[in-house]
Amino acid sequence: MLPTVSKTRSTPSTSRPNSMFPQYLRRIVKWQQMDIEYTFWQMLHLCTAPKVVSIVHMNYHGGCSYQHTKYHKQTKNQWARDDPAFVVICSLLLAVATIAYCAAYDHSTAHAVFVVISVLLFHFLLTGVFLATCCWFLTNAYLREEAPNSHVVEQRVEWLYAFDVHCNSFFPMFVMLYVIHYFVSPLLVAHGFIPELLSNLLFMVAASYYHYLNFLGYDVLPFLERTTFFLYPIGVIIVLSPILILSGFNPSRYFMNMYFSQRI
Repeated sequence: MLPTVSKTRSTPSTSRPNSMFPQYLRRIVKWQQMDIEYTFWQMLHLCTAPKVVSIVHMNYHGGCSYQHTKYHKQTKNQWARDDPAFVVICSLLLAVATIAYCAAYDHSTAHAVFVVISVLLFHFLLTGVFLATCCWFLTNAYLREEAPNSHVVEQRVEWLYAFDVHCNSFFPMFVMLYVIHYFVSPLLVAHGFIPELLSNLLFMVAASYYHYLNFLGYDVLPFLERTTFFLYPIGVIIVLSPILILSGFNPSRYFMNMYFSQRI
């Protein structure tokens, strides 16, 4: 979830991602240790009210999201969640959505398997690793506040937390560009100005929402400053969208042709 603590400087010890990551990987294959219900609660509110995940008090898991995150940081000394349920469920939903596309637009079983694997690896995991690494580096190198005195323990953004933020930001984009897009794809891949307009608008909203959630994920950390930097890509998207529309570019046709050129 998105951490929710006061913006005042705190003095916890630094995190230890090296000891956390192996445990995180081991829990991926242990369904009984995953909090499935809470994961779906997060996914719902990321789509409908993302700030609720960050700041709204909820009578859930014996308290609210603020208290749960603060307790998690104080007891486990990490901002990142140690439950891989979000990544596992998001991957499964992405696989199901991709299979639905293959069933509608692909004739070859072998090619369908290739599409599912490539979408999981490149669209979600590898792209997420790359973006999380970039954000992790930028936040630690340029966006951390300077310690006011030598008695304050320096805090850093954990790489796994950066990946959590990507996963949170990716899920609503998945809903828009994989689920909603699937049902309206016959309209969006058609020729003409209206399909181009609607397709570009859908992609613009999805990409902008991704970057907005990315901003929220880092803005709540108390030791970061100038986090509005993560909102700048939204301005670029808004500027580029009319240009793409006027140029006749249809992102739906482009990506569908990339995988299903024999049918589109």
